[in-house]
Amino acid sequence: MKLEATTAKNSFKYGWLLSRIWPYIKPYWFRILLGFLVAIPLGLLDGVTAFALKPYMDYVIGSKAFEFTLWGHHYAITSIQMSFILPVGVVLFAGFQGVLRYLNGYLSTWTSQRITNDVKFDLFDRLIHMHPQFFDENSSGIIISRYMGDPQTASAGIVDQIKTITTSFFGALGLIAVMLYSSWKLAIIGVVVLCVAFVPVALIRKRIKEASNKNLVIGGNITTNINETYSGNKVMAAYELQDRQNKYFKQQTWDSFNINMSLYKRAGWMSPIMYLIASVGIATVLGFGTYLINSGQMTAGSFASFVTSLLLLYKPVKTLGNTLTNIQNLFVALGRVFELFDLKPEIVDLPNAVEMQGFNNSIEFKEVEFEYIKDHPVLHNLNLTINKNETLAIVGNSGGGKSTLVNLIPRFYDIKSGSIMFDGVDIRNFTIKSLRHNISMVFQDNFLYSGTIRENIMMGNPEASEEDLKQAIISAHLQDMIADLPEGLDTMLGERGLTLSGGQRQRVAIARAMLRNAPIVILDEATSALDNESEAIVQKAMDNLMQNRTVFIIAHRLSTIKNADRIAVINEGQLVELGTHEQLMEIPDGEYKTLYEMQFKKQETALESV
Repeated sequence: MKLEATTAKNSFKYGWLLSRIWPYIKPYWFRILLGFLVAIPLGLLDGVTAFALKPYMDYVIGSKAFEFTLWGHHYAITSIQMSFILPVGVVLFAGFQGVLRYLNGYLSTWTSQRITNDVKFDLFDRLIHMHPQFFDENSSGIIISRYMGDPQTASAGIVDQIKTITTSFFGALGLIAVMLYSSWKLAIIGVVVLCVAFVPVALIRKRIKEASNKNLVIGGNITTNINETYSGNKVMAAYELQDRQNKYFKQQTWDSFNINMSLYKRAGWMSPIMYLIASVGIATVLGFGTYLINSGQMTAGSFASFVTSLLLLYKPVKTLGNTLTNIQNLFVALGRVFELFDLKPEIVDLPNAVEMQGFNNSIEFKEVEFEYIKDHPVLHNLNLTINKNETLAIVGNSGGGKSTLVNLIPRFYDIKSGSIMFDGVDIRNFTIKSLRHNISMVFQDNFLYSGTIRENIMMGNPEASEEDLKQAIISAHLQDMIADLPEGLDTMLGERGLTLSGGQRQRVAIARAMLRNAPIVILDEATSALDNESEAIVQKAMDNLMQNRTVFIIAHRLSTIKNADRIAVINEGQLVELGTHEQLMEIPDGEYKTLYEMQFKKQETALESV
């Protein structure tokens, strides 16, 4: 699946999305519930200041004593006393609300981050088990954006946004209660206007979804561009591609800008409309409130309290556009996240798969058909048998299927039809883990991870002893290089091991393969990118790795090919010739003989002249 083709089709199915995220929320339900319980009084306390204005206006400004009876006792608070009590009370309530706000924020941040981590953990676990073709079809930027960016956008905000809505809801209830207490007639007007103000919100959901989805896709493309600029910096410099990369970056950034502006043009009218509706409501309240005061139906204090409550109530309503945009973005990201969860790796263990216990006799390719793209075959009707401890050199024209052939052995890809069998058992009947545990691979451009040399070699067998590690280093001819490094085996490597030369990286990879001690070895043009001196050292290391093992080697070096037990010539996805060097050279106008005359003979002449 191409990830940039996502549609976030379920982003409006709020119940479905919440049911999918619930397993991640459930472990933290108590803290989340506690946060909601804190959010309720936090919202209700918004009405305290507005409520305090009524006694302040009626008793302090009006210079009247506040009299009340409690449990049979009559009390009176003078206006002077009220002028001190009310401000102090407001400050105390504000302090209490501040504490609640901190607790609410802390609980929200803690639960959001934990949920985000759990979602990322599960998504990353699924990512590392995806089949190689998934990575062939999707760029690094798209994968980073989808697997890291979307979970952050989705799960990190869901608790916070729901709590914000909860706080606003109970805040609105508290303010409406104050309004009803002050004047039920004016409250009806305020609530009706408030409901009308919500109408525009329903009109922009789809537009927000489309823009949010497009923007997330563009964000992934920008990340890809930056990754390619970093990884291909030498090619960029050598071929003066700076203007090209800059052009792409600017175009993608402008695309993001245009999408955001398009969304604003379509949805930006919502806030002004809501402001206008709220202003009409306030104007109506002011006019009718003046009438109620003049007719003696309402005190100035009640009116001040009511207007303050109304203004506080309209404030979140007027900013509701941004709030709902954020929430819809959240649900779009959540929909995209669960699209990833619903992806299934195409290469999985069969229900009755067994552990591969070793390799005893032969590997057989029987009528193998394979294609990367439907109806575009790469291997066609390929039949080939390799005996245990035999070395098979694979040669042929570029793009003929050599690398594809060896990539099918560890099931990096699954064949379309036919079978690949170890000792007569189809490799699909083995668990993938046990199958690959019996295979060591050395590639043309071996990837070394950030970490020490020791860690990179030990990846071949984390349980290996120090003696095994030492022997692997000697067999890979690494001892001199390691001795020259100040920190030896514990020398930290840069990203992808680029602090080492190509030959050094290959020997670290060979030591890693050596430590694995697998009965099957695959060497995919392991020396093709090296100079003659580096190639000679690496070849010695490879010779040690190949001893007493079944070896598939895609080779361009004449000595390696001639020393192989047999040579398979793969052209246009078919096995066209098979035999020893001498046998293949006897075939008139043969594919191997032609290849030898064009490429390998030059190597032989060059070696003789040295």
